[in-house]
Amino acid sequence: MISFDFQYFKPSSVADTINMYNEIRKQGEQALIISGGTEFITFARKNKIYADAIIDSKGIPECNVLEKQGDDVVIGAAVSLNKIANSNLFPLLGTTVKQIADHTSRNKITIGGNINSELIYKESILPLLLVDAKVKMAKETDERVVSLHSVFNKKMNTSPGEILLQIIIDSSYLALPYISLKRTKFSKVGYPVVSVAAILRESQLRVAFSGVCDFPFRSDEIETILNDSAISVVDRIDKVMESLPSKIVDDLQGSKEYRAFVLKNVLLDVMEEMEMGE
Repeated sequence: MISFDFQYFKPSSVADTINMYNEIRKQGEQALIISGGTEFITFARKNKIYADAIIDSKGIPECNVLEKQGDDVVIGAAVSLNKIANSNLFPLLGTTVKQIADHTSRNKITIGGNINSELIYKESILPLLLVDAKVKMAKETDERVVSLHSVFNKKMNTSPGEILLQIIIDSSYLALPYISLKRTKFSKVGYPVVSVAAILRESQLRVAFSGVCDFPFRSDEIETILNDSAISVVDRIDKVMESLPSKIVDDLQGSKEYRAFVLKNVLLDVMEEMEMGE
């Protein structure tokens, strides 16, 4: 049960959403713009989050787009994970999000909500980092399309009142060889001990990780190591373990030693599947 009262709004346009947010803030109250709501409910029940008003972006048409537009695939921030998977517009993303939570939960969890999650995993962002996705953002009267890399560093770095509207993927990436692997400790739908997504573009492997450190990441240094055919795969993986961007997570899902063991084995599977050497 949520211990505090809050107002709920579902405006039907970007302008109305931003105006409503600003008006609530002018009244000295706290407003949150959400695209799914599942995480808000979970954290609010635990008194880990508070808001006087919730503004639901699912009423914004741009946030519900899921289609190919010219040479791009466009995914609205309020589109559920199951809709993305069932559409098969971006197979790697579909495969990755099907491993998040259970089927019923994925009907409610949106890609925008997952990317903006307060949890450390944010697994749906892994394929997006690999394909240099762009995002469409809105604030006040301005809309901008920028690279995802420019606004994501460990988490989405947006200003108060800024809305994630859409994710844009260049369709030239969609047919590339890919693999998405997730390892959990307790069940198939648990939080990841290690989650890895990879694609092969122009004979170069790109890899993104979740569950290893306390943020999802893609690393140029790690990709350079994994693509170095002058050394054995085992030696490459050992070098990767020394080049992680932060310390390995150590929690109830898995000790740092266990995560390191799982990561090495997952990387072996990736390298074998992508035929990246011996």
